[in-house]
Amino acid sequence: MAFDYKPRRTNTGLFTRMRRFISRTIIWFLTISIGLTLAFKFVPVPLTITMLVDRNGIAKEWTALSRIDRNMVDAVIGSEDAKFCTHNGFDQQAIEQAMGRNAKGGRLRGGSTVSQQTAKNVFLWQGSGWDRWLRKGLEVYFTVLIETLWDKRRIMEVYLNVAETGIGTYGVEAGAQRYFNKSAARLSAIEAARMAAALPSPKKRAVTSPAGFTRRYGNTIAARIGVVRRDGLDACIYE
Repeated sequence: MAFDYKPRRTNTGLFTRMRRFISRTIIWFLTISIGLTLAFKFVPVPLTITMLVDRNGIAKEWTALSRIDRNMVDAVIGSEDAKFCTHNGFDQQAIEQAMGRNAKGGRLRGGSTVSQQTAKNVFLWQGSGWDRWLRKGLEVYFTVLIETLWDKRRIMEVYLNVAETGIGTYGVEAGAQRYFNKSAARLSAIEAARMAAALPSPKKRAVTSPAGFTRRYGNTIAARIGVVRRDGLDACIYE
C-alpha cells in the first residue's frame, strides 16, 4: 500500500532569507555611510535632509574655513562646545548635566557637542517624535565615524556650512550676508556672538537687534571669545 509523504513545513527557509536580508542591509548601510563620510571629508556637503524638507527655500553658500572669521569659530566653541578640541565627539560631563536637568522635569535639553550636531545635520533629520531614539542611536554612530575619518578642522568647517542660521538660511556665510550684509570673513566679535546665540533656535531668536535673553547671551558669548583664544580652546583649528 503506497503512502504520500509530505515533508513537515519548517521556518528554516524564512529565517535564512531574513538573516540574509538583514546582513545585506547592514553591509549596504555601512558601505554607503562610510563612503559618504569619506567623500565629505574632501567635497562640500551639497544638501541635507533638513534643507530638502524646508518649505522656506534654501539660501546657502559653501565657504572654506579659511574664509570664515576666527571670531565665528571661537563664538561657536565658547557657546556650544568648550571641549571641542579635546573630546572624542562626546562630552560626558555635559551629557550627565543635561540628564540631571531633564530628570527634574520641564523642557528637555541636550548635551550635544559640535561633532554630534554636525553628524545629525549632515546625515540625519530633525524633530523629537517617536523616532527620536532611533535618530539618537544613529547620531552616535555617525559621530564616531566623523571623529575617526575627519579631523577637527573639517568637522568645524562642515558644521559652519550646514547649520541652520535663520529661516531658509544655512551656513554662516549666508547668515552673515542676510543679517549684516557682509562676508563671514569680516564678522566682528559681537556679530559672531549674536549668530552663535541664535544657533540653537535660529527661527525664533533674532540676530539683528536682539532683545532679552538672546541679547544677554550674545554679550556673554562675545566675552567668551577672548577666553577661548587666551586658553587655546581652538588650538586644534589654529595651531
